[in-house]
Amino acid sequence: MSGNWQLNLDRDVFLNEYWQRKPLLIRNGSAGFTPPLGSDHLAGLALEDDVESRLIEKRDDGWQLHHGPFSTADFSRDHPWTLLVQAVDHYFPEVAELQRLFDFIPRWRMDDVMVSYAVDGGSAGPHYDNYDVFLLQGEGQRLWRVGQHCDSNTALLPHQDMRLLQDFETQEEFLLDPGDILYVPPGIAHWGIAVGECTTFSIGFRAPTINDLVSRWTDELLLQTDDERFYRDAGRAPCTRAGEIESADVERALSQVRRALEQNVDSQWFGELVTEPRYDSEPDPDEQEQASTLLHNGAASVSLHPAAKLAWQEGEDEVTVFANGEGFACQPSALASLLILCNRQCLTGGTLDKALADSDTASMLERLIQSGCLHVE
Repeated sequence: MSGNWQLNLDRDVFLNEYWQRKPLLIRNGSAGFTPPLGSDHLAGLALEDDVESRLIEKRDDGWQLHHGPFSTADFSRDHPWTLLVQAVDHYFPEVAELQRLFDFIPRWRMDDVMVSYAVDGGSAGPHYDNYDVFLLQGEGQRLWRVGQHCDSNTALLPHQDMRLLQDFETQEEFLLDPGDILYVPPGIAHWGIAVGECTTFSIGFRAPTINDLVSRWTDELLLQTDDERFYRDAGRAPCTRAGEIESADVERALSQVRRALEQNVDSQWFGELVTEPRYDSEPDPDEQEQASTLLHNGAASVSLHPAAKLAWQEGEDEVTVFANGEGFACQPSALASLLILCNRQCLTGGTLDKALADSDTASMLERLIQSGCLHVE
């Protein structure tokens, strides 16, 4: 598979008219596409203990959900079923390359690449997601039904483990062939049904909840607010009824809260939130030490770990780097290497030599090793 693939899409039109607004079918999404992973390799991955996998089976009495790891015997069933494996991009670089097709969307918005295999009639059922997803057809064909807009008030079927829609209102149908892509924005009902055996690559984009944003922002606000700053009510009128909280008291409190909220808050909280890894990425101390030693003693390349979440923000006199949920400042001289690392996922040859020759950039790379983002060879 080539990392030089180009998405068959007008990016500006897509972002202005479709992104987070309405579905879009992209026929022949990338010229010359061949699936980077077959169903046999996917099934093998689902046998592993540390891989998140699910199997959904449609029986006469309803839907059944099974969690991995699986055995080969689990793939012999009498009813239609589908296998879903999360974060396949963490294990197969060829699958991770699919994310490059969507590099016009910020890397920190990307979640992972889930891959599904289904027998004829297999399906994950009618549902909606709270994230954006590009459904890239791999092997075979899948029929996609696109339905109504849904939210937390939408009725669901009674099921302990699955969020399946009670009612599905088909508005469009698309039969996807290999290389076709269906974009589905958050909240739009969709239902994929395999036509014969097939695989689908789901490139998902995550977004923090508003609750998470408010929580993190207020945490940062409280850190910089003087904890000896108290409610004030100078000039108040005498109370006339014992124990009463007057509306003027509440309005006075809200006014003081509003003034506190108007303080400028450092934006580091946002970068740390959106780069928090979804899966456990605790680095091994011995591997860290080996990588650090090799970095300064003849490393041929450094590359981003497949599960790494890396982003940055430029300030007036420094660059803040966000790596797997941790933020740290570095000098502007490190930005050139950081851009290459974010874009190409690696530093090699002359670019690596140049990076290590600058002490600030070398220090940044060391911090990335400690955060579990870098692999050194």
